[in-house]
Amino acid sequence: MRILISGSSGFIGTALLARLRAGGHEIVRLVRGPAAAGPGDARWDPEGGHIETQRLEGLGAAVHLAGESIASGRWTAARKRRIRDSRVLGTGLLSSALASLAAPPAALVCASAVGYYGDRGDEVLTEASGPGSDFLARVCIDWEAAAEPARTRGIRVVQLRNGLVLGAGGGLLKQLGRIFQLGLGGRLGSGRQYMSWIELSDLLRVIEHAIGSADLAGAVNAVSPHPVTNAEFTAALANALARPALAPAPALGLRLVLGRERADAVLASQRAVPKRLVDAGFEFGAPKLETALARALGGPPQAMSRA
Repeated sequence: MRILISGSSGFIGTALLARLRAGGHEIVRLVRGPAAAGPGDARWDPEGGHIETQRLEGLGAAVHLAGESIASGRWTAARKRRIRDSRVLGTGLLSSALASLAAPPAALVCASAVGYYGDRGDEVLTEASGPGSDFLARVCIDWEAAAEPARTRGIRVVQLRNGLVLGAGGGLLKQLGRIFQLGLGGRLGSGRQYMSWIELSDLLRVIEHAIGSADLAGAVNAVSPHPVTNAEFTAALANALARPALAPAPALGLRLVLGRERADAVLASQRAVPKRLVDAGFEFGAPKLETALARALGGPPQAMSRA
């Protein structure tokens, strides 16, 4: 199959590109600027509203992963605008371009996030749960809505509400690993907030499942069946790295360092479960946190301490 990928140079995109190519698929990367483009790639400028539509003909599917990182720096007004625009404008441009094709792809798989649900305490969140009202929730609402041109054209749109992605060499573990290796890791705030997560190779399989499942459309929680509290996650990561986790970060300190809005997002609780994937019979390779950490960190699974 000929498959388009945006965000192919990111943590998830790099792994997906390699996996799909190994599976015999022809990949078209959607890239910015001539310097990044190789033979067969398509260029685009989401902010400027330009995309090489002619290079998108003949696609079987598209996977849209591009978006500004939310994980560094304070959320200034300018940063928040970039976070939103990179997702909403990019999705709108791509979905409109795909909808305009003479023969559009059968499927568009778009990244979204469990941030859609906002801060929900210990409420179990399925795809039928309503949205939150904070900044990230509003971004996710608009992000998902921006794919409407593709849906209207008859393209099957799947929106993966991704949890925290655990894998070697990037994402959350790259950020936290350095801190824990120095013995400076610990729970965030109360530690009672839920973290919805997914192991990287499971996420890649979810994306493949979304591409190939003709009856799957709409929102899908791309998360493990077993969300954990931050205290449980912290204890499991410390065990896996054989390091202490004795340096908690109080909520007030996080707000001073990160600013209130980003700190509140870090402390938000989302207990999301993958109801639609489970109902479809999808089998996770690493459903439990211990196994996911062992895969990512290259060690045997460690029993999780219930901190």
